[in-house]
Amino acid sequence: MFASQHATFNHVWSSLLLEELYRLGVRDITLASGSRSAPLTMAAAAHPGFRRHLHFDERGLGFMALGLAKGTGRPVAVIMTSGTAVANLWPAVAEAQLTGVPLIILSADRPPELIDNGANQAINQQGIFGHYPVYQLNLPSPTQTIPAAFVLSSVDQALAQQARTPGPVHFNCMYPEPLYPGDTYQEFGDYLAPLGDWLRSGEPWSPWQLGEPACPVQSDWAELRGKRGVIVAGRIQDPVQGKAVAELAERLGWPLLADLQSQIRFDERNLIHMDLALQNSCFVSELARAEVLLQFGARLVSKRLGQFIKQHPWQDYWLVDPQPARLDPDYRLRRRLLCEPTAFVTAHPVHERGTETQQPWHRLRERHQGASQQIHAACDRFSELGVCHRLNRLIEGQLFVGNSMPARLMDMLGETGKGPSRVMTNRGASGIDGLIATAYGFAQSREEPTTLLLGDLSALHDLNSLALLGKGSQPLVVILLNNDGGSIFRMLPVPTGDRLLETYYCLPHGLHFEHAAAMFGLQYRAPTTLAEFEQNYAQALEKGVTLIEIKVPSQEVAEDLKTLGNVIRGH
Repeated sequence: MFASQHATFNHVWSSLLLEELYRLGVRDITLASGSRSAPLTMAAAAHPGFRRHLHFDERGLGFMALGLAKGTGRPVAVIMTSGTAVANLWPAVAEAQLTGVPLIILSADRPPELIDNGANQAINQQGIFGHYPVYQLNLPSPTQTIPAAFVLSSVDQALAQQARTPGPVHFNCMYPEPLYPGDTYQEFGDYLAPLGDWLRSGEPWSPWQLGEPACPVQSDWAELRGKRGVIVAGRIQDPVQGKAVAELAERLGWPLLADLQSQIRFDERNLIHMDLALQNSCFVSELARAEVLLQFGARLVSKRLGQFIKQHPWQDYWLVDPQPARLDPDYRLRRRLLCEPTAFVTAHPVHERGTETQQPWHRLRERHQGASQQIHAACDRFSELGVCHRLNRLIEGQLFVGNSMPARLMDMLGETGKGPSRVMTNRGASGIDGLIATAYGFAQSREEPTTLLLGDLSALHDLNSLALLGKGSQPLVVILLNNDGGSIFRMLPVPTGDRLLETYYCLPHGLHFEHAAAMFGLQYRAPTTLAEFEQNYAQALEKGVTLIEIKVPSQEVAEDLKTLGNVIRGH
């Protein structure tokens, strides 16, 4: 039963907001401390149904919520105080919008009379996230002249819009003082009485009934499936959806090119070394015999695959992705299907009867073997390549991969096999900020170990989120590739004269992370051989949080990839 007594009228509205969120399925709330947000914080603390997650830094808080929402598949609420605390959520809000992750931002704010007049900790927060929220509302200061049903129906509308277009929602909550309880709680039964049976039930006020998304049958599917086709799997969140894509490729007899983010990267039907094999002319010429492309999920890690898709003269190109966004940076798409892979597969059988498979039209697997053998040889020593290749084989539980070089290396290397239970990335904005906090949030969504692979600059960007890691109940392994700066710029055509590359791009820092691990109470290892790395990783999976630092020369990864590319090209 919803209580009629509250500390202040601010607390009435805060409790209404959070209760309706709970009734609509929200179970996790992330909070940073602050005074203006006290009504929201107290309402969250008093509610028995929420799991509460705390962090002192709002930027990390937003990314932690992002990881939780990605891991659970449910909306996650974020509470913070006013001022620049809200601005610190911008990077996480952008990533949530670009990848369709349901965050609910509840920012506390000064009332209108304290904006733009020199009041402390006050900035203009209305519309602070621009067009990135899928729904945003600047709530008025709580007043009994506005019915309680307005608050509830606003939440219902916001989450309905979020269900149709996944992404962040922003409620800006303008609270006047008093923010804290007085000597006694006040009675607000008369104000709440019009809510009737809502006060006693567990049901939302006015939920919007949304139909299940379906995939319309494409009348020319029989024609498309009769051609020489390729299936590309990009970002797919759910392993069940990924499996449906792999099975479709097998039944069609089409090659499967699965991205790191696809959940089928390690499936034996995937041409796992596709990215590096695209440097081999024999492989490319065989792949170029394809006539049509069927892609599930967007935002590919492999730039080489993206370039091939852009330049190849496809007779037809379909993209299946549930996110309502264009997702077509090269403007090659001819058909955009807004649905999940399973919905597409259900609507488009391969055969009229039975489940027999078609014979492959290609010989890509044998053309792929040479590149695989050369990759094995190049990864047989302690290096960034060697560690990433070995990790693919050792991985247990979930995997979160950072941006820049780690995502590319994990997409290039490795073997088919068991693989991780799930793979997650932040490949919307693809920033190097907030990765530790996101991985921590992701880790809290499952009762199994989680491994985070990231680079040294990414770790420095989010160093204070190491404070979160010890709060988890499951093993968490942080594998930190320390090549002393932004070595990815050595792969780009940055001029090297006058030390321009070193001074303005790579930014060598000379730092190591042993003392950072000690500061935050983490176990620390720094292996120097692949055998030692394998042993350290196995031990780290047993309990607690371990930071495994891989110290490698700055130029090594660029040189190794260049050498490997020359071998694959036959130079």
